[in-house]
Amino acid sequence: MEALKGFDIDAPRWDQSTFMGRLKHFFNITDCRTVLLPDSRLDEAKALVESCRAGSVPPGTTVEQLHYAKKLYDSAFHPDTGDRMNLIGRMSFQVPGGMAITGFMLQFYRTVPAVVFWQWVNQSFNALVNYTNRNAASPITPKQIGVAYVTATSTALATAVGLNLYTKKAPPLVARWVPFAAVAAANCVNIPMMRQQEILNGIAVTDEDGNKLGHSRKAAVKGITQVVISRVTMAAPGMIILPIIMQRLEKYRFMQKITFLHGPLQVMMVGVFLIFMVPAACSLFPQSCSMAVSKLEPELRESIISQYGDRVSYVYFNKGL
Repeated sequence: MEALKGFDIDAPRWDQSTFMGRLKHFFNITDCRTVLLPDSRLDEAKALVESCRAGSVPPGTTVEQLHYAKKLYDSAFHPDTGDRMNLIGRMSFQVPGGMAITGFMLQFYRTVPAVVFWQWVNQSFNALVNYTNRNAASPITPKQIGVAYVTATSTALATAVGLNLYTKKAPPLVARWVPFAAVAAANCVNIPMMRQQEILNGIAVTDEDGNKLGHSRKAAVKGITQVVISRVTMAAPGMIILPIIMQRLEKYRFMQKITFLHGPLQVMMVGVFLIFMVPAACSLFPQSCSMAVSKLEPELRESIISQYGDRVSYVYFNKGL
């Protein structure tokens, strides 16, 4: 048993300043097996994490048990509030949830009703994920949630249906890429709309020791932009490469005999992509985002300089996922 004296459970196991360190971290907390655990097990993990933070680790607890408890805590509890997140909105649910929805979007792209239905399902899923992984320090009203949901869904449907009709005479592969175009366009609307309070009122920023310095709209824009890039990157390989694979496979006679299995097959292949792409996309940028004080709004920059002089060069904030 490893000694637990002075053990800091919040210290990152891997270097978060490097992509590989973040990749290992997100492979750990996006493990889809954790969604099968009951709430009681997650609450036990939270209790153990909080006990460790308080310096009262139960006798007999090993470092491995603490690491696993922290894994469950990070995968299921919001970093700002400490509240347990809804199951569907967790990043650990992105693989099973995303593979099913994306697989069927790629399979049922030929008719307008199918496009409308699956884009609506996908945007409903995305809206819940975006709300769940927002920076919770910036509250959002039910009305704003509704407007964000309707706007993003309408954008996805308009893009998908419009491109679907426009590509009727285009090469078959182009039509297969329509779902990705709709998903990318909707992400550019869904995430900023769902997190509009951060853009309007600013996001809480701190110094490197966690001392709150104020709220910044520019920091919010930077964080949300990075999240949009990550989400589009997460979907891109599966939704761009898989249509090419399927188009080639469908030329074979054996594939033409099992058309009823094309949907399940695409779901499984999307899952293979997402197992790697969910942690990879989340790792593109540090979750604890930084911004130079010189790039903040003038009033906030002046406030920080007046209080701290040149001792604070950068501010930090949770960009969300």
